Amino acid sequence: MFTGIIEELGKVTGLEREGENLHITIEAKMTPELKIDQSIAHNGVCLTVVHLDNGQNRYTVTAIKETLDRSNIGLFKEGDLVNLERCMQMNGRLDGHIVQGHVDHTATVTDIKEVDGSWEFHFQYEPKDNLITVEKGSITINGTSLTVVKSEKGAFSVAIIPYTYEHTNFKNFEKGTVVNLEFDIIGKYVASYLEQSQNS
Repeated sequence: MFTGIIEELGKVTGLEREGENLHITIEAKMTPELKIDQSIAHNGVCLTVVHLDNGQNRYTVTAIKETLDRSNIGLFKEGDLVNLERCMQMNGRLDGHIVQGHVDHTATVTDIKEVDGSWEFHFQYEPKDNLITVEKGSITINGTSLTVVKSEKGAFSVAIIPYTYEHTNFKNFEKGTVVNLEFDIIGKYVASYLEQSQNS
């Protein structure tokens, strides 16, 4: 379980294919604090640490085909910056919102506007019945917990403050960038319940 508050920007330093799996090596300052089998969210995707190289501040995770098909992990290139968050501690504050680390869908950046010191990012995605956004509701983009500003079917926008812009990979987004989405878990349950009720 995660909160959507990004701890660090890691850098992809290695990519290795093994069958349908992708081994991803990340350089991150948090590496000495990690352990094998630990869960870390990478752009919002929960992946397990399988190897540590503390001398180089690098660790490796493995993404399976399902993960590669449903997220932007398969688009990684060496040098890419990745939003990182370790799983939440039970005695910690939930500063963002409840994030599972299970990507629901991808979206594409359609517009970026600078608005008096902050930024407004617009996204578009293929609509699905139980994946909806709600104005002033929560959405997770590349693992970052954010509030929806405007919402319509298959599209929404969020506002990014300077701190978030500088400390996440939002600063590297451009039109056409593909991002990972995890929709609000409560909204997904409500939408699923309503869909089942209508079909019964």
